[in-house]
Amino acid sequence: MNQFRIQHLLKVLAVIMFVSMTGLFGIPGNTDLLVKTAEAQTSGTVPGNWSGSASHSEIWRAVRKGISGKVSIPDKKAGQLVQSDGDSWRAFKNGPLSQFGGYLLLAVLIVLGLFYVGRGKIMIDGGPSGETVERFNSIERFTHWLTASSFIILALTGLNILYGRYILMPILGPEIFATLTQWGKISHNFIAFAFVIGIVLMFILWVKDNIPNKHDLKWIAMGGGMFSQGVHPPAKRFNAGQKIIFWLVIIGGGSLTASGLALLYPFEIQPWAGTFSIMNNFGLELPTNLSPLQETQLSVLWHSIMSLIMIAIIIAHIYIGSVGMEGAIDAMGDGQVDKTWAKSHHNLWFKELEAGKAPSEPAE
Repeated sequence: MNQFRIQHLLKVLAVIMFVSMTGLFGIPGNTDLLVKTAEAQTSGTVPGNWSGSASHSEIWRAVRKGISGKVSIPDKKAGQLVQSDGDSWRAFKNGPLSQFGGYLLLAVLIVLGLFYVGRGKIMIDGGPSGETVERFNSIERFTHWLTASSFIILALTGLNILYGRYILMPILGPEIFATLTQWGKISHNFIAFAFVIGIVLMFILWVKDNIPNKHDLKWIAMGGGMFSQGVHPPAKRFNAGQKIIFWLVIIGGGSLTASGLALLYPFEIQPWAGTFSIMNNFGLELPTNLSPLQETQLSVLWHSIMSLIMIAIIIAHIYIGSVGMEGAIDAMGDGQVDKTWAKSHHNLWFKELEAGKAPSEPAE
C-alpha cells in the first residue's frame, strides 16, 4: 500500500513539474490538453506508455515542436525539446555525405594516377628554348598563392572535421586530436577571410581573360591535346580547361563563402528559406518556414558538399600544374615560362605578346 501511494505521489509531482516548466519556458498550449494529461497521469494512462497504456500524440508533438514553436525567454530554441531533423542531418552527414565524398576524392586520385601511367608527363615539344616570357606578374602570383595556400589549409582542417575521428584520432589519441581539431577550427574560421580576398582578386584580375570564345570549342573537341603527342589546340592566355577551372573556383568559392558566413553568423545570415522560396516558383515544394537551427544544418551540409567538390577539382588542377606538365609550375613560380611552352600551349596569346613586343630573357 505504501509503495502504491509513493508511486501515485511521484506521478502527481511529475504532472506538476511538467505544467510548471511549460509556464516557465512560455510554451503556449491548450489548458484542456494539460488537464486531460494530468487526469491521464493520475489514472495510470500516461503519454508514451511510460507506466500506463496510452500514447498522446499531441504531447510528443509539443515536445518535438514546442507546440507553437515560441517561447518568451531569449533562447528561442528552448521551446523545442527534441529536434527530429537533427537525427536525419547527422545520419546524412556521417553516412552518405562522408561515404560518397571519400569515394569522390579516391576516384580523382586513381584517375590521375592512371592518366600519369598511361600518358606520362606532358613534355615541352622539342625541349626548352632557353628564352622565357612573362606569363604572370607579381600581383597575379601573390593572388594565386594567397588563394591556393588558404584553400589548402581550409581543405585540410575541413577534412579533419569530417574524417579526422576515423583516421587521425586512432593514431594521435583523443587528447592530441582534440587539441589539433580545436586549433584547426579556429584557423579555419579566420583563414577563410584570406580565401575570400583571394577569390575577389582573382575575379578582378582574370575575368577579362576567361570569357569563352570560339577557340574554346575546338580546344574541347581536341581534348586539349592531353591525349596526343605534339598536338596542341589553339588557345589564348587561358585555354578552355583553365577557364572551366576559373569559373568553378569563382562560383564554388562564392558558394563556400556564402555558406561559411551563414555558419559564422547563423542568426544574422539565414539564406535557405529565401532560396527555397525562389526555387518553389519552378514547381518545387521546399519548406520555407525554417528555424535558425535548420538553416544552420542546411548550411553545414551545403558547405561540406561544395568543399568536397572543390577539393576534387583543385587536386586535378594541382596535378596538371605540377607533375602533369613540364614548365607549367614556372608560370606561378617566377612568373616566366619558356617560349616554346608558350607557343605550344597558348599560341594565340604568344602571338599577341610578340605583336606587343613582350620582353623575353634567358632562362636561368
